[in-house]
Amino acid sequence: MTAALDQGYADPRRLHPPARTARLLLDNARQAVAETLGVRPDEVTFTATGTDAVHRGLLGLRRGRERVGPVIVSSAVEHSAIAHAAAWVPGEHVEVGVDAWGRVDQDAFVLAAGAPGVAVAALQSANHEVGTVQPVEAVAAALWGPEAGGVPLFVDARASMGRAPLPRGWDALAGSAHQWGGPAGVGVLLVRKGARWRNPFPGDDRIDERTSGFENVPAALAAAAALQAVVAEQQEVAERQHALIATIRAAVARIADIDVVGDPVDRLPHLLTFSCLYADGEALVDGLARRGFDVASGSACTASSLQPSRVLAAMGALTHGNVRLSLGRESDTAEVDALLSVLPDVVASARAGAGG
Repeated sequence: MTAALDQGYADPRRLHPPARTARLLLDNARQAVAETLGVRPDEVTFTATGTDAVHRGLLGLRRGRERVGPVIVSSAVEHSAIAHAAAWVPGEHVEVGVDAWGRVDQDAFVLAAGAPGVAVAALQSANHEVGTVQPVEAVAAALWGPEAGGVPLFVDARASMGRAPLPRGWDALAGSAHQWGGPAGVGVLLVRKGARWRNPFPGDDRIDERTSGFENVPAALAAAAALQAVVAEQQEVAERQHALIATIRAAVARIADIDVVGDPVDRLPHLLTFSCLYADGEALVDGLARRGFDVASGSACTASSLQPSRVLAAMGALTHGNVRLSLGRESDTAEVDALLSVLPDVVASARAGAGG
């Protein structure tokens, strides 16, 4: 990224030499992302953020099916970006329920998507809070069956891109560079060749109709390089993190009055969420921070407003006293052991402070 700041500062749509250099860097970044993800370069667009990629992907597919109807169908545990996008446009937003692990009811989802007036269906690749993997490929196959009649599928893959292979069957898909260690402020939008996608926002005089404005060329190149590096070690890191999370799950479950949520096996390798009775989530976050461990509480997308997690509510799990833990690339057994050695005291202190 530092090198690209010196060479990729110009507008890649101009014709002068610095602009041509910037265009070469941007094309290289697009090619690298495409090769890493197994897609076509002309299916890759860099957006301002991952949320922007979600909005453009979902609403673009919806606009491409305006003649069919305005309805959006999604699971009840999608990121709030889906709910916000659906609320921004006219038409009903149908949310399909999930089981206690946070996995969508596949048959109910396909049935809802096949109802009259449905323009697009949205199903995340894996949940951003509890890690549960969704049956994207099975749903995608069913959406082209007689029950659904070819409803396009948008996939929010921000939590899984770089950490797991992309599922098949999507018409548009979104990723976010900061999730795989790239720079913040770079989203990746994939739109399948031939998909009925139309720009849902005001147009721009750019070559790539799926975005607007001047791409951040250095950040896009850095995002592509980071994605290549993460995918190259994907299997080894995933296996190690999966085992570490399994250890944490087992230890946390032995603490009284704690609800460990999400699928214990078919999940993202690096995430764990648990909820504590008689304890405040912010107190748990503060207690662990004082001991050198940075975790989150509340919804992954609304923690700053102290709103309860809509994901946990949809699952029927406790929505207070929850902790969301994410392993880093270099997290190891010693770090996990250190966390588990202090966690019971932190929980006890938080409960005592709450009068529990």
